[in-house]
Amino acid sequence: MSSRRIILLAHGSSDKRWCETFETLAEPTLKAVTNSRIAYMELAAPSLEAVVHEGVATGNREFTVVPLFLAAGRHLRKDVPAMIAELEKSTGASITLSPPIGENPLLGLAIKDVVALQLDPNAGQ
Repeated sequence: MSSRRIILLAHGSSDKRWCETFETLAEPTLKAVTNSRIAYMELAAPSLEAVVHEGVATGNREFTVVPLFLAAGRHLRKDVPAMIAELEKSTGASITLSPPIGENPLLGLAIKDVVALQLDPNAGQ
């Protein structure tokens, strides 16, 4: 298998309800995009490391990490790139880090639509 694995990366939390929110948000993508998974940077499972190792074990050598973060703070500027560098070194995989989802203008449009529905619940019918 040589297809690219897509990893939707959330921060993580020890609160299961927090993780369930991201799993619900990720579900449409996980169903629509072959070879995609959700992973957490810390405090929850599966970890980024576990998902990359699982992918490598099944033949994936290329990964794209899509951060489910609103902006690139310290974690995306320092911590995640360091994690990726270590994973590339230890597995021989190629891992691309995408910009955080919050930088995509489509998210702004989705927020506008959600607000519009809050203002007029009949607007979506």
